[in-house]
Amino acid sequence: MPRALLLPRPPWGRPSVKVVVTAGVFVTFLWNLRCFLNPSEVSREAPKHIEPLVVLVWEWPSKQVPNISRDICSELYGIAGCRLTMERQLLGRAHVGAPPGQNWVWVSLESPSNTKALAGWNQTFNWVMTYRRDSDIFIPYGKLVPNRSATVNIPTKTNLVSWVISNYRRTQKRAEVYKNLSKYLHVNIYGKANKKPLCKDCLLPTTSKSKFYLAFENSIHQDYITEKLWRNSLMAGTVPVVLGPPRANYEQFVPADSFIHVDDFGFAWQKRYSVKLYADWRERICTICTVYPSLRRDRVYPDLESWFNT
Repeated sequence: MPRALLLPRPPWGRPSVKVVVTAGVFVTFLWNLRCFLNPSEVSREAPKHIEPLVVLVWEWPSKQVPNISRDICSELYGIAGCRLTMERQLLGRAHVGAPPGQNWVWVSLESPSNTKALAGWNQTFNWVMTYRRDSDIFIPYGKLVPNRSATVNIPTKTNLVSWVISNYRRTQKRAEVYKNLSKYLHVNIYGKANKKPLCKDCLLPTTSKSKFYLAFENSIHQDYITEKLWRNSLMAGTVPVVLGPPRANYEQFVPADSFIHVDDFGFAWQKRYSVKLYADWRERICTICTVYPSLRRDRVYPDLESWFNT
């Protein structure tokens, strides 16, 4: 029988792995990963698995659940030996209460500023799966992939600057920067904050009309570089004006000439790279299988909140 990673019902509550920590603000996913291993097979060394690793997802992270009945990890993302399933009957085939081989992964794409109540999970999680590069399982919001052609297609520009924002608070750093910037130029603002929401298929055609895009993060933390840069700006063919972690941190993700920091910007990077956007939870979950053999079996996070806030 194939070894399996299970995402079952937490032993303390209702059959859901989605825990709302603060109402309407943050949702985190608690995944219990249980290997179908005999106690004698469990060691600190990562086991070599020949048969497919089966990941049982107890509850899908997003509202819309895709079809995962096929071998989608291999078909869509080239990740072989990894099967996703939501067939909960598999849970009864695992000895969930047995400590050997039982591993927990904490998953979050939110920043520490928008993450609460982590102190109650000390000594619980073995691995973390976040946007931070020092995570056990790294799941960025996007990345640049090499182009096969040096041809660059820049959309026609009709506006100077645009900004899509849903949650606007005057106490945020981005609100202060916008206020000062708006004294000198007009910014086309879209999103719920300005009562001009954009549909999913309307966002890129709208932001691509601008020469510049305000890729302002809602909080400033290490590696916290979200879709504001990857999708709203770079994928749209605009020059991002970034507000987030230091320039050196951005340059660990994108070329120095691909965004504005003080007064340097340009499009030369587009001849070498295209944007690879991570927006499908199927691909994110499939990533577990690519790093599973190298994950430490003896790891546990004694203080998750301290690690995340570092």
